[in-house]
Amino acid sequence: MSCTRVAVYNKIIHKLRAFESSLRLVRGYFLTRTRGNMARRRMQGADEKTTPLQNENSNLNLQGTDEDLAGAMSVRQQVQDSTTKEGAATHLNLKYVSLFLLVLQNASLILTMRYTRNQPGAMYFSTTAVCVTEFVKMTTCVFILLYQHKGNFVELGKLLWNTIVLQPVDTLKVAVPAFIYTVQNNLMFIGVSNLSTATFQVTYQLKILTTALCMVVMLRRSLSASQWVALILLFAGVAIIQIQPSDPAKRAAEVSHTEQNYIHGLLAVIVACCFSGFAGVYFEKILKGSKTSIWVRNIQLGLFGTLIGLVGMIMKDGQGISEKGMFYAYTPFVWAVIGLQAFGGLTIAVVVKYADNILKGFATSVSIIISTVAAVYLFHFQVNLQFCLGAGLVISAIFLYGRPKPPEKAPSPEQPANGGSGK
Repeated sequence: MSCTRVAVYNKIIHKLRAFESSLRLVRGYFLTRTRGNMARRRMQGADEKTTPLQNENSNLNLQGTDEDLAGAMSVRQQVQDSTTKEGAATHLNLKYVSLFLLVLQNASLILTMRYTRNQPGAMYFSTTAVCVTEFVKMTTCVFILLYQHKGNFVELGKLLWNTIVLQPVDTLKVAVPAFIYTVQNNLMFIGVSNLSTATFQVTYQLKILTTALCMVVMLRRSLSASQWVALILLFAGVAIIQIQPSDPAKRAAEVSHTEQNYIHGLLAVIVACCFSGFAGVYFEKILKGSKTSIWVRNIQLGLFGTLIGLVGMIMKDGQGISEKGMFYAYTPFVWAVIGLQAFGGLTIAVVVKYADNILKGFATSVSIIISTVAAVYLFHFQVNLQFCLGAGLVISAIFLYGRPKPPEKAPSPEQPANGGSGK
């Protein structure tokens, strides 16, 4: 009888221990999930520093065994790794998508702009196109923010009030690139109106070199020797592609519709290149140096650009606009130019946020090749050995610039820091 009781007691004790183990497993599961949720919330803050897991335990009074803590630490590490990988993949996708869109935009903008400025008959005022472009860009960004806030006008108004009106110093920083971009866009119209498409495009590539110099000076970035060689190869390749021997009859037909001044056009493009390099790097520094949304920055840019463009429009073409109207001689192609410029401005802002200005310059250069290929079908352009050579140089330059820098070797502990013999 006593043996039977002992067996029953042992069986009960065994079941109680099994039940206790089950409770420990359930407790560990919920504790692990709690730690995982905490880790996810921690990773959502872009600029918040991650506190040690022990601080989380003390703040939330969550006590667990070593096995529980190890499980929570494992989950937290997995969440952190997955979040980092997802963020890097998203950053990479936005980078190349924006570059691809910029290539398409640039490939069609110059051809459309040149077409509108080379037509016989009434000519539209280019200053009005610049002003309308800035307004369209600003309005587009407002609608994007409204979409992000799910149509809540109150929240959008608070955001714009807090970031634009209540931070005047930060807002005024954008006035500098806005002024430069507005002047640059007007200079582009002058250049396109007075130069052939090939001359304008190849001369406008000087902005790549000015951008690189501004990045070195303003952002303290260092370019490797191979990257400098890539910049030179890029410019040479684009020059070889664009400087094509042309038929004198075709050249005469190209300039017959408009009165062109080569010197004015060349100076306008050179100044625009200098402005482009400085404004691009300055705006990149503003974007990457603050937490302000890129769309808010573009609203600020468009606001100042519209006001500055309006002043320039009145000063240069005020009398003509008062007589003929602001939208005089506007055609669907003119509106296409405005749309392409506004779209390009937004794309450039995304590019400098997720890439850099030199990659933006390379994307623009690739767009020149695409526009030249399109000219084969649209304008019966003939591809020759000169075009193939230039395209090869551009592609080689892109791969050369994108090659990662070799890691710097740390000095050997046995080697003296001053590089001497050690004696």
